[in-house]
Amino acid sequence: MKAIVISLFAVILLPACIPPPAPVPKDELVAKGRAIFFEETFNGNGRTCGSCHPAENNFTIDPAFIARLADDDPLFVAEFNPALKDLENPKLMREFGLIIENLDGFDDLKNKFNQRGVPHTLALRTSVENPAGPRTGWSGDGAPGDGSLRSFATGAVIQHFTKTLDRIAGVDFRLPTAEELDAMEAFQLSLGRQEELKLPLPLKSVVSARGQEIFNSPALGKCFACHFNAGANGDPNIFGPNPGNLSFNTGVEDLPDQPADLSGELMPPDDGFDTPGNGEFNTPSLVESADTGPFFHNNAVETIEGAVAFYNGDSFNNSPAGQLLAGATGSGINLDATQTVAVAAFLRDINALENIRQSIELLDSYVTREFLGNEDFNQLPQRAIHETDDSIMVLAGGGLHPGAVAHLKESRRLIKKAIKKHSSSTGLLEEAISEQKMARAEIIE
Repeated sequence: MKAIVISLFAVILLPACIPPPAPVPKDELVAKGRAIFFEETFNGNGRTCGSCHPAENNFTIDPAFIARLADDDPLFVAEFNPALKDLENPKLMREFGLIIENLDGFDDLKNKFNQRGVPHTLALRTSVENPAGPRTGWSGDGAPGDGSLRSFATGAVIQHFTKTLDRIAGVDFRLPTAEELDAMEAFQLSLGRQEELKLPLPLKSVVSARGQEIFNSPALGKCFACHFNAGANGDPNIFGPNPGNLSFNTGVEDLPDQPADLSGELMPPDDGFDTPGNGEFNTPSLVESADTGPFFHNNAVETIEGAVAFYNGDSFNNSPAGQLLAGATGSGINLDATQTVAVAAFLRDINALENIRQSIELLDSYVTREFLGNEDFNQLPQRAIHETDDSIMVLAGGGLHPGAVAHLKESRRLIKKAIKKHSSSTGLLEEAISEQKMARAEIIE
């Protein structure tokens, strides 16, 4: 009888940890990179790449996410390790999601640094290339050496993983090997979208559709010039063939009353690209923008509506980028409040559509047992919940598509039920996929 009970118990528990499908060769490097990204500390202070780029928070951190972490999380090492008390400013990290970067060198740590938000690592395959060289980090110079995405991890280890501020390789950390760099690059390139959108999209919301028109209008929003197809690359019709990711001085540093400045903490001016800097910063992709705020390199703006409104103000229109745009089009950007909201609604829609695409992919991969090298197989349903939560938040935050939100909430309920039921989850997850597709149909033709 005891053996029968044990056997039954094993049968009940096994589906909770389904053996993942075997990887195909091309995914093995991605899977290795994922393990390094989330588990490897490089003999440093306990941080991993995932400390600042957690998958469950769109590979970035913000004050709300930070507030949920335990006080002994390695992200807070500056708070409990005296040797690293100046590695971060805990007040600015916790309140505004800012981390310290020493892009101009480590020779004057007290005065020569910048406070920056953490950029997400989604859709890097479409957003870091430039004819003059890769654009990584916020200002295009986030990686040492050749400046490539592959080399970015080396700079991150030196900056963020060190045991002391002496930053001595082999003592305070070990540098990634060539094989590790290859694997992490493959993993990061696998995240998010693998291709650009093709605008215009047949959106159903009249407000979002109008926002798309304004976005692509050379007389109104003019957004398309630097965010072709709402991505991170310039419009080839303006900048020539394959312009890639371009850098501009848009005047964000000139914004008055920036939240971090109001804190009274030391905030040296951020001069952007190069040393000394030219004031320019990369163009971020907008498809993923609505659920990855706060916005800009210094987390100066909290909402997507506020980020769109920035381009109506003096800081942008008087900036080098604003003046360049005005010279090319005859005027600056001057949208009314309803137009600003419409553009934001468009950005919310395309963000939610990307969330839904990823949710369906995650659930379908779990149901069909398709190997995804950039994901933990048994966490696919939970990851789909994260994406679904984001799509709900993005749409509801703009008062958009209540019917789609209802379908997404039902999908979330079904996924949670499937996680609890384990062995009989396939049917529930297929229903959840159907709800995701119905939500998508509410947003786009």
